[in-house]
Amino acid sequence: MSGKLVPKIILEGTRLTRKTDLAFALNEHPRIVGPRKYRYPSPLVSGEWCAFSNYPWGKGLINFDLEQESQAMETYATWARLFELERFYSWIVDRFHLSTQMHQHLYCGRDYDFRWIEERLAPLGFRIVLCTRRPGTFEEARAERLKVSGKPSQYDDLSIFLREQDYLHELAERSLLPVLKLDTSSGDLPLLTNQIADWLEANGGLYYPE
Repeated sequence: MSGKLVPKIILEGTRLTRKTDLAFALNEHPRIVGPRKYRYPSPLVSGEWCAFSNYPWGKGLINFDLEQESQAMETYATWARLFELERFYSWIVDRFHLSTQMHQHLYCGRDYDFRWIEERLAPLGFRIVLCTRRPGTFEEARAERLKVSGKPSQYDDLSIFLREQDYLHELAERSLLPVLKLDTSSGDLPLLTNQIADWLEANGGLYYPE
């Protein structure tokens, strides 16, 4: 073991589960990426960039239309290849293939088999953290989000998030990658990031697989 920290974490979950907050916190956590005496960038990417459309809240890697399917699959193949080429570095991904499977299944009636990408990610040491909430805590989380949201209407119907969360659980159960199911209801980022660090330390997820 080289001792070089190169964790590869995919944060999945429906909205309001603090995925992005966790991504930023993990990207600066000394047990995850090492102690830092000064701030510098490291890879933090997202499948939720909506980069297929030239307008806000457009189409992207998760919610692409059928005519964009080949673009989405090529994008996934490109990410997989980049991760392979830069395997000896840390990668934190805020929503990825499980979110795509969930959205496409629930809202488009299309099912995609991403076993091929998991077969490429597994040897690199990728792991999934499935961020969840207890059902009764979504209301409070929505109230906080509405203070800053640029599109508050997306939080009108909380039953959507419960349905998405249930299906993400199903997808995680079938995943080839190690999965940590993390209850983020407390909102305690130091506690939650330490739980992730404990899990990674326990299963070797901080280092490149031997």
